[in-house]
Amino acid sequence: MTFVNNLWRNEKSREIIIQLFVLLSIGWFLSWLVANVDANFKALGKDISFEFLFIPAGYDINQYLIDYNNRDSHLRAGIVGLLNTGLVAFFGIILATVLGISVGIIRLSKNWLASKIAYWYVEFTRNVPILLQILLWHGIIINTLPHPKKAINIADVTFLSNRGFYIPKPLTENGIELVYLFFVIAIIFSILFYKYCKKKQDLTGAQYPVFWINLSVIISLPLFAFFISGMPVSLEIPALKGFNFRGGMHMSPELAALTFALGIYTAAFIAEIVRAGILAVDKGQREAAESIGLKPSKVMNLVILPQARRVIIPPLTSQYLNLTKNSSLAIAIGYMDLVATLGGISLNQTGREMETMVIVMLIYLSVSLSISALMNWYNNKAKLVGR
Repeated sequence: MTFVNNLWRNEKSREIIIQLFVLLSIGWFLSWLVANVDANFKALGKDISFEFLFIPAGYDINQYLIDYNNRDSHLRAGIVGLLNTGLVAFFGIILATVLGISVGIIRLSKNWLASKIAYWYVEFTRNVPILLQILLWHGIIINTLPHPKKAINIADVTFLSNRGFYIPKPLTENGIELVYLFFVIAIIFSILFYKYCKKKQDLTGAQYPVFWINLSVIISLPLFAFFISGMPVSLEIPALKGFNFRGGMHMSPELAALTFALGIYTAAFIAEIVRAGILAVDKGQREAAESIGLKPSKVMNLVILPQARRVIIPPLTSQYLNLTKNSSLAIAIGYMDLVATLGGISLNQTGREMETMVIVMLIYLSVSLSISALMNWYNNKAKLVGR
């Protein structure tokens, strides 16, 4: 008994005992849960199987990045849905980041009107449920834009209608490999040049126009390869045939509505995160930068934002995760994402609710952990190093 008392009184051993107890409790609960599910499945005459993934899906998908038809398997339908989810998340994050940072900075503007417009945008957007905003944007696109025969024509190559947005589709030909090679070379050069200029700035304080030089290299090198290889890219222009457009690239109304709604909704939260991060920087930093003659744009880009990033990035990661998971609301407007395909139609057709839900949950978990890992890596790379 004395040994047990001494063991418990020791702080280190007590922590180990508590952790072991928690792990054993979690293990017992999970084993009970699995056994209970297995017993219930046997009572219903069912078993856990993933063979349904390889039988024909039997349904169409209105937006896809890879070839798909209704004779393909449920597995391929799920992959198409996953790519559609990734497409919405990618464009939504870009829109939310650009808009959120801009609005966050405008919220602190000395211009009264601009500041108030940004304030009311944030308050209205973040206090209206995201599902309602998705339905609103979908309704605006469907009911406001004209039908295909009267589509809005932009330079005879882009068309906007209530059936979606149509833009030219690039078609590659022989010789495109050289363009790809020069593009990779330009990217490698830009990374090395950035590191060199960063090192020189740390040592001497000298600044170089890194952004504009890298941008010109990334544009000019592939463009040079494009011309010397005989311009191996042509454009497939959308054309009205019958009651709808054919050819080109198509952005469905559902994809557009979901991207706008998720991007604009998440941008309101990012704006407040950016505003809080900027306010967290001591005002003496701004005053010191202004006292040596830096322009307001230089003060913001070189002094304020680099210090604010340590406050901004962690909650920004949470907003990226929220946007990605909120994309599952796409089913409300018929956009065929992962939940609508594998977790919706495939589930109803096969009756494999447990298997499909486990797959969908694991995929979302993997995507979320990947985004978190990427943002944590960026946070570590971008953090300020004390001297």
